[in-house]
Amino acid sequence: MVHRLQFRAMGTEMLVCVDNGSDKSPIELADVPGWFEEWEQVLSRFRIDSELTLLNRASDQLVPVSDTLWQVFQSALSAEKYTDGLVTPTIAAAVIESGYDRDFGLLAGQNLSPYESEPPMVRSLASLTWDESTRSICLPADVQLDFGGIAKGWAAEQVVHRLKHLGSALMNCGGDIFMSGPLLNGNPWEIGVHRPFDRSSGYMGMMYFDHGCGVATSSTDRRRWMQGGQLRHHIIDPHSGLPAESDVVSATIVAPTAVEAETAAKSVLIRGSKEGLAWLESKNLAGLIILESGTILYSQGINGYL
Repeated sequence: MVHRLQFRAMGTEMLVCVDNGSDKSPIELADVPGWFEEWEQVLSRFRIDSELTLLNRASDQLVPVSDTLWQVFQSALSAEKYTDGLVTPTIAAAVIESGYDRDFGLLAGQNLSPYESEPPMVRSLASLTWDESTRSICLPADVQLDFGGIAKGWAAEQVVHRLKHLGSALMNCGGDIFMSGPLLNGNPWEIGVHRPFDRSSGYMGMMYFDHGCGVATSSTDRRRWMQGGQLRHHIIDPHSGLPAESDVVSATIVAPTAVEAETAAKSVLIRGSKEGLAWLESKNLAGLIILESGTILYSQGINGYL
């Protein structure tokens, strides 16, 4: 029997599922929201006293960090290398400058003031220094970090690793999903793909997963706002320091881990449909790409999940 718990954390809706073969819900399920509270106190850029906020304020000095922040930082290093610099946490200043300086629930529906200067230059993680022996990070004065979806993918993996001894586990962090394997009876997990701009009408299709993997969707249809009369969204192109100009509105990617799936989905969205699909194929990843026009593109490997 699949037991579910829904809650809100990291600014989005969360769903954790465990199939333990019993009609009794495992007591560990109730612990999951508490884990997210601990992680947010480390990783949230919206909390003035979080570990990440304090690190962002401490420029030009090596700051010892917790194991959680260090793990997510290592994931971010891998993501930046994997995507040739397109997915990096150093976009924090650019995200804030574009208007996303508060929880999105407080941002939606507003028309913000336009830029007063040029968009900030996004530097790579190579501009930082860190010491693995002391688990310390030093940020230059003009660099701040925002782990965003990488943190959600990391959290999804952590939850599943902690719960998989109970049976079959799945964690959905607002579209960043990780699962330990099929249901106990061998049936696949079913995951719906939303129709952009019209999520109330149900799913446009279903995907089926009979093995442990990650699947993530990156989209721009939900977190949009106006700034100086221009439409903005939260996916920053590091080359411009501005929200990415792309014909892709949503990319759903399957990968071995949730962090890889999240990273790849964001990379495809920034690259645009033509380059993004070619990049997916070069990485042997399965993906489904939805364009602003409504056209749907499929990678060669996606058919096995539809």
